[in-house]
Amino acid sequence: MIYLYAVIAGSSDLLSGWLALRERANRIQPRYVIAFAAGVLLAVTFFDILPEADLKSDAVFLTLGFVTFYVFEKVMMIHACGETECETHRIGPIAVLGMALDNVVDGLGIAVGYRIDPLLGLAITLAVVFHEIPQGMTSALIMRDAHWSHPKTLLALGLAGLLYPVGALLAGFIPLEFQQKMLAFIAGDFIYIGAGDLLPEAHRRFNWKVILSVIVGMAFMLTLKLLVPIV
Repeated sequence: MIYLYAVIAGSSDLLSGWLALRERANRIQPRYVIAFAAGVLLAVTFFDILPEADLKSDAVFLTLGFVTFYVFEKVMMIHACGETECETHRIGPIAVLGMALDNVVDGLGIAVGYRIDPLLGLAITLAVVFHEIPQGMTSALIMRDAHWSHPKTLLALGLAGLLYPVGALLAGFIPLEFQQKMLAFIAGDFIYIGAGDLLPEAHRRFNWKVILSVIVGMAFMLTLKLLVPIV
């Protein structure tokens, strides 16, 4: 089941990229997708991941996760873009490497969460899928603007998606006593992506619908939590 979750997460990269390259995708309002994803990611972090982590002893790993992805995102990663154009991005080997590293860590998080509690693994998978949708769409559009062919773009996204199962496989080498520390690291990663990357991008312009989209994303995950308690 761990690898199935990882494959589902990886498929979201490819499918969202394919959707972005279709002409009808121009009708999609990216900022609302990004805002909803931020709400999902933060809800899973605050209500599912953090209660399972030992913050008293692993606060340093939470901080390390946040700082690591802050540096990655600023130096090498592609982030979701809520505007019509992502004017500051260029696609190249460094950006692709950043995207790959992100996917490996997410795969690790899915596997570690599943081993602690299968329903926690499912929650992390949903969070990953929802935050990969805007990122996959952004990556595809940037590649298109950089004159990548559609097949080459989809191949790159498909290969990036394969790194989720790789991360899940690597999780098997993490000793049991370090799994909670890894969970704290993932929480730091998710807090940065949700609050430091997705929310500012969605809020480039004030919009009540964006705020509502964030709340709906959080409410969606809380509803699932009530229907299938993750405790």
